[in-house]
Amino acid sequence: MLDLADLGRRVQSLRKERHLTLQELAETAAVSVSMLSSVERGQKAATIVVLARIADGLGVPLAELITPDAARVIVRRAADQDAVEEPGGWRRVIVSPVVPGVNFEWIRSTLPPGCAPGPFPAYASGSHEYVLVESGTLRLTIAGQDHTLQAGDSAYFAADVSHGYANAGRGLCTYYVAALIMRPRGRHGSP
Repeated sequence: MLDLADLGRRVQSLRKERHLTLQELAETAAVSVSMLSSVERGQKAATIVVLARIADGLGVPLAELITPDAARVIVRRAADQDAVEEPGGWRRVIVSPVVPGVNFEWIRSTLPPGCAPGPFPAYASGSHEYVLVESGTLRLTIAGQDHTLQAGDSAYFAADVSHGYANAGRGLCTYYVAALIMRPRGRHGSP
């Protein structure tokens, strides 16, 4: 069970470490000053949405805010990895562990010859993707411009533009994508 007094002390400590006033954090987190003050004093049980906004305003993952002693190592066994089979034979496996509050995915993809999934829409500003080709030939299209990558080649791009992947070779293409996807933010930094 969440200890409201401990949570309040953590919120206040993190706010002060960042040299933020109650008003500044309230505006950044899109919560009222009275709600934030009540949370800091351990007088009010905030909803998970409000706690997520406060965590975002402080720049910490929600899990760290509510469970500061959470495990620093998370293992995801092969049998627990999510595999997605898409039309055309495209197969994606999310190999990265799920870390609450972290918008990062490491994906292993395989494309049969001639497979061209996408295009994918632009993600929010600040999103990034890193690509590494393990085998085959990958055609990476960024904002309408094609880049051909061979086994061992890698690329980086700001993912706030339309992008796509295609197997441009005659054999199977296997590649990895490390993606940091930012969530669109509304007024005052609210999700």
